[in-house]
Amino acid sequence: MVTLDLRHVASPAVRDLLQLVNQPDFDRTRQQIERLGGCTEPVRLNGHTTTLNTTTGEVLRSYSSAEEPTGSLLTPCGNRRSSRCPACSRLYAADTYHLIRAGLSGGKTVPDTVRTHPRVFATLTAPSFGPVHNRPDARPCRCGTRHDSTDPLLGTPLNPATYDYTGAVLFNAHASALWARFTTYLRCELAARLGLTQKAARAVLRVSFAKVAEYQKRGLVHFHTVIRLDGPDGSTQSPPPYATVAVLTDAIRAAAPRARISVDSDAVGERELGWGQQLDVREIAAFGTDTEFSDQAVAAYVAKYATKSADASGTLDRALFCHPCQGRGATLLPHGTPLPCSACDGTGQARPLPRLVVARHVRQMIRTCWELGRLPEFADLKLWKWAHMLGFRGHFSTKSRSCSVTLGALRDARRAWRTEQARAGLPEPDPTTTLVIGHWDYLGSGYSPGANLLAAAVWHRRELDRQFTAEGGC
Repeated sequence: MVTLDLRHVASPAVRDLLQLVNQPDFDRTRQQIERLGGCTEPVRLNGHTTTLNTTTGEVLRSYSSAEEPTGSLLTPCGNRRSSRCPACSRLYAADTYHLIRAGLSGGKTVPDTVRTHPRVFATLTAPSFGPVHNRPDARPCRCGTRHDSTDPLLGTPLNPATYDYTGAVLFNAHASALWARFTTYLRCELAARLGLTQKAARAVLRVSFAKVAEYQKRGLVHFHTVIRLDGPDGSTQSPPPYATVAVLTDAIRAAAPRARISVDSDAVGERELGWGQQLDVREIAAFGTDTEFSDQAVAAYVAKYATKSADASGTLDRALFCHPCQGRGATLLPHGTPLPCSACDGTGQARPLPRLVVARHVRQMIRTCWELGRLPEFADLKLWKWAHMLGFRGHFSTKSRSCSVTLGALRDARRAWRTEQARAGLPEPDPTTTLVIGHWDYLGSGYSPGANLLAAAVWHRRELDRQFTAEGGC
């Protein structure tokens, strides 16, 4: 018998893994980790659930996290950032693909007839806040250099001293409100082009959309969106024949410049925020069409940016401050207990901005969020909380109610399938006589060092299998 002295193993993670493997219940631990599919930051829950027959009082099934080797139940984190969790990020992108694809081609409760509705792919961009390093097609950058596509200077200001960082941060902070105004003006412009009042237009058609936000290299968000015209009841009805792609395109081009938001502050003056001049609108072709903008290609494009946008800004993937008090000194929890502010010293005096390993341009955007967040007139923007996102505080992917299936419905279907697999061979429970009672508490996130190595191995193996399948393997 060979005895291994774990004290001589250099890595703490390896020591922890060896201890984990030698546990008698290691198979159950490995099963939990494999079920998560390589999730890097699982949520640890403590609790129990019991299924009762309400007629007889018989306990049909019971489960307690205390039975697990770790004493907790592990569930996926669901983070869409690949820098935080590649496994959950890939799943989020796949769900987004199916959501967009269903809204363009039908399926998953959406009728197939939506593919005949007028639909376009539009991109709304941010305005200029100063010249930046770029890659013009036929000439060098203004700095006189032809930049490589990987040059870190791309998107950064030619002259940081004159760049309007305040305007850039305020645009990011108001981007979601600008989108809401754009959709309002879009409906107005559609009604005007159809010769109808807005009330009459609502009675014959509905505007449906799904969008994702993407960071440009200059740290500003722009929106990629699929816009579709439906009948008044949504995807189940076709719009009137006179509501064409040409009418929709013209209305989008007219509505974008009208969407404006005025910001007035004694500290930064009066500013008017709106979309940039670059507006791209293209018709989406039918599935199988040999064109760049088919419904399948657009769905894949949007799904890619649903996760890429979270990591492409060059900024941080975690909030800098959990409970900023916006200068009020402390934050009160719901039960009234004061929580020391993480952004100031508890008296409203701002702490120095921590040292950040990011590019100079990104650091200045974060610093601007920090400075503007101290102003009372911008308290509602919560710029301290969203400084790591350069001021943008909206959802990265949104859709109108009737556009397509929801992400929640896709997750419910996946959960139902897993439940059905787990209870294969068991009788179907009667919902009229079955009661499920449970209680769960949040314990934390993440693995032990050794379990983290196991999760990385699971993810690596699944990636190899996916690449093998994509390359035509069997």
